[in-house]
This record gives sequence, C-alpha cells and structure tokens, in this order.
Amino acid sequence: MSKHVHELEIDELTIPASSRTRRTRMTERHRSLVRETVLSPSNLILPLFVVEGKASFRKPIDSMPGVDQLGMDGILSQSEAALKAGLGGIILFGIPEHKDEFGSEAYNHQGVIQNAVREIKQRFPELLVATDVCLCEYTDHGHCGVVERNRNGEIEIVNDKTVELLVQEAVSHAEAGSDLICPSDMMDGRVGAIRDALDQSGFESLPIMSYSAKYASGLYGPFRDAAGSMPTFGDRRSHQMDVANSDEAMRVVQRDIEEGADIVMVKPAISSLDIIRRVREQFLVPVAAYQVSGEYSMIKAAAQNGWIDEDRVMMESLTSIKRAGASIILTYFALEAARIRSRDL
Repeated sequence: MSKHVHELEIDELTIPASSRTRRTRMTERHRSLVRETVLSPSNLILPLFVVEGKASFRKPIDSMPGVDQLGMDGILSQSEAALKAGLGGIILFGIPEHKDEFGSEAYNHQGVIQNAVREIKQRFPELLVATDVCLCEYTDHGHCGVVERNRNGEIEIVNDKTVELLVQEAVSHAEAGSDLICPSDMMDGRVGAIRDALDQSGFESLPIMSYSAKYASGLYGPFRDAAGSMPTFGDRRSHQMDVANSDEAMRVVQRDIEEGADIVMVKPAISSLDIIRRVREQFLVPVAAYQVSGEYSMIKAAAQNGWIDEDRVMMESLTSIKRAGASIILTYFALEAARIRSRDL
C-alpha cells in the first residue's frame, strides 16, 4: 500500500532563482512598477449618437444600457465630460429626421452631424471631434450606399456611385470643423477619393482614420438599434469582410495606407485581437480598434445579472485590446474607464 503524501520522505526543494518570476507580482507596488501595458484615458474615443431636432431629446437605447440617443444639449454635456476626463476625443454618429434612397442628409451642409460639429467646436475647441462617414444611418433602406439592380436583376450596393456621395459627406464634415474623418463604409477606393477631395478643398492637414479591416460581425446589432441603421433587406457581407479571413485584412489595410489613411482601424476588437497584432507588427501607422456595441452590451448584461464584476471585466477587455497593439480604442466605456484610471492613480 502506498504511503500518504504527508508520510513520504521528500528532499527539500531548491527552486532556481531564474524560475522565481512571482517576485514582481507579490504586491501592487511591484506589479505597477513592471506593468507592460498601461491604458490611458487619452487612448479612448467615446462614440455618441446625435439626434436631429429637439435639443433636449434623450432616449435610452434598450440594447445598450447606459447609452442614449441625444439631442444637442446632451451631446454638449457628454462632450464636456469627455474633455474633463481627458479622453482622446469623441466620434459622432448622426440620426437625421428624414431619410431617403441616397442618404442625402449625410452630405447636407446643414445636416445633423455638420451642425453638431460646429456647435461642439464652438463650445469646446480643444476637444477632438471625429466624424463617421457612411450612408447607412441616412438611407431609407439602411444600407451603406447606393442600391441598384445589376444585369442579373439582383440588388447590390454600387461602389463608385457610393464613393461619390461619401466624398461629399467627408468634405461637408471637414468644412463643419471635424478633426478626424472616419470612413466606415468599406467601399473600394473611398480613402483615396476622400483624400484627393480633402486636399483639393484645402484640408491637406486633416487626417483620415479608415475603418480598414471591418468584419461582417454579429456584434453590431445594438449599434443598429442605436443608429437606426438596420438594413431593411439583405446584409452587408458584400462589402464588410469575411470573419474567416486574415491575410485579406492585411491587403485592405495596405491599400488604405497607400491611398492616404493616417490611422487604420480594426473592428470588432475583441474577436480580432490577432488582426490588431498583425497590423501593428506589419505597418508603421497608428492602429485603432472599435470595442463595438455587442461587446459593450454583453459585459453590461452579464454584470447586471451578477455573473461578472463589470469594472474588472471592462478594464480587462480594454487592456487586452491595447496589449494586442491598438493605440486608440473606440469604446462606449470610455468615461467609465477614465473614471477608474483616475481613481487608481
């Protein structure tokens, strides 16, 4: 019969000094001293949904607890909070009063985004205001561009006609005072066309942050509730990337850089950490990642059910995105994360 473990005669252990990696993990003083990845509020951009019409408008988004559609009063309040928290900036998504086949309110010089940018920059000129350039929030069919039937009678999004409208939208944002133009449509050639148009319009110094590797993900549902951009038919797989492809992402990122993108974005973040790392290692440009609505809502829902510690998981998720290589993170948690970082300092 074998002896119990406590009865065994075991020589005294001698663990090599080189194996004792716990020494710098024993206390928070040591952990903070050697921490490799530090998340700062200045790394974070807060997405905001601005609604045209009544300035005092506020409507909670059921699928995104803690996030609201906001009129101008709320947008200004959130802008001030972002500035005081030391965030890297905000990014605006517009919800117009009227939609049509061609998303004409997207490039209306008196449109919801254009007016919001002017007002924010007048009140808070030092705040970085980025603007999303796409048509999906403005079309009555919810797609990202001009929809036509091809020679086979099938409905498709027409690339070049869409790009022409995106160029108008981007220039109108620039003229309103946007600090960062962010095309998210995934049409071919739109970065180069927007860069040329901005340069010709006198905005040579205005940078572009391109949604370069934007996957056709199932994590965008809550955003489509928030922005009112759910397609009335079909889906967006003809232009957003197949989630199975990694090498293709590198080709698209390279193309966008060659066309003039100053910052490239990977979206969604948490299911694309490998892509973020590849982009960071392969290209010498800043990399952004979007912690999208589904990521946010999953953490919120689990926390509300008492299954996880919301603050801890939120910070762990954001830190993992930064650790993967993103220097900029778009997140609905931006103000909450900034609060935690300020508390911990």
